[in-house]
Amino acid sequence: MTNQEKPYSNFKATLAITRASFRSIIRTPSTVVFTLLFPLIFILVFGFISGGGVISVDVGVAKTNDTLNPVYQALKKVSVVHLIHDQTPEQMEANLKKGSIDAILNIQKNATPPVFTVNVQSSKASGDKMAILRSALNNIFFEINSHVTNAPPPVAVIKEDTVAGREYKTIDFILPGQLGFSLLSTGVFGTAFVFLSLRITLVIKRFFATPVQRYSIIIGEAIARISFALIGALFIICIGHFAFGFTLVHGVVTVLNMLLLSLIGVVVFMGFGFVVSGIAKNESTVPPIANLITLPQFLLSGTFFSINVFPAWLQPISRALPLTYLNDALRKVAFEGASLMDVSHQILIMAIWGVVIYVVATKTFKWE
Repeated sequence: MTNQEKPYSNFKATLAITRASFRSIIRTPSTVVFTLLFPLIFILVFGFISGGGVISVDVGVAKTNDTLNPVYQALKKVSVVHLIHDQTPEQMEANLKKGSIDAILNIQKNATPPVFTVNVQSSKASGDKMAILRSALNNIFFEINSHVTNAPPPVAVIKEDTVAGREYKTIDFILPGQLGFSLLSTGVFGTAFVFLSLRITLVIKRFFATPVQRYSIIIGEAIARISFALIGALFIICIGHFAFGFTLVHGVVTVLNMLLLSLIGVVVFMGFGFVVSGIAKNESTVPPIANLITLPQFLLSGTFFSINVFPAWLQPISRALPLTYLNDALRKVAFEGASLMDVSHQILIMAIWGVVIYVVATKTFKWE
């Protein structure tokens, strides 16, 4: 009997490419720096900062609030106070306890002095934000009293009520942003440099002389890059939780949901990397093109501070970027305990970005 040759296995070829690519990734200093070191440095810096963080006080305005009084009109002009009108009373109560908003405001006019009572409901999650709001209101009271001569002071008083809620720490805002930073860097820079290098060095062309299919090359490289990104994500989450008390509402379930979101994010961002590798002529042109994609997202997607502090004309641009939705979804899942269904809107926007960018990638990608 003659021995029959075994048919060539593209599955084994894909696994071999995955292993080789993964070893190449962990041996590349720039990849490790952008994926792990930079985000970790920011987490360490912000993790040791108490308070601080995002200088914006999100205040829900009750439906019964008197919006014509001078206190409310003056509060509208305070730049650090973001007034929210588009939530129901039930949503405001729930978001206050979860830390999504910092206070609920209800100003009422009185028949007898003081003329106005400023009812403010806050929670333990409000932290230092309540002190900022209280200071702003006291400054407004002083200004109003100094211009009123016929009314006995005080013209207005604050009546506070505190409900239970989780403490919202700086790390709870910063870590998801740094995780998004890591995934974007890995997806764009890693993919762009690898496939451009494979093309320039004719490695892909040599593959064509073998039975290896094109999809095996892409899938193998993708699995390696996704695996490295998810390991980095898990590392960042664990450091944040155990070293700085990063909030994971549902423990392991929350971690798994964050990893699933990270998977979606890195797949979308790899599409940008494929586009860059197709456009770039050589390795020196990769960083400028990649930075045109990554820098606006790093700066405008809520990585370091809330997009609510941006000028009104800039916020629509921020809300059009895929990293904004990934950061938002990660924060909701981690701190608020949201499920993947609860962040389906953010996932849908990222999926749309994924479809669009991979259509562009197929038009620009070159094998040789």
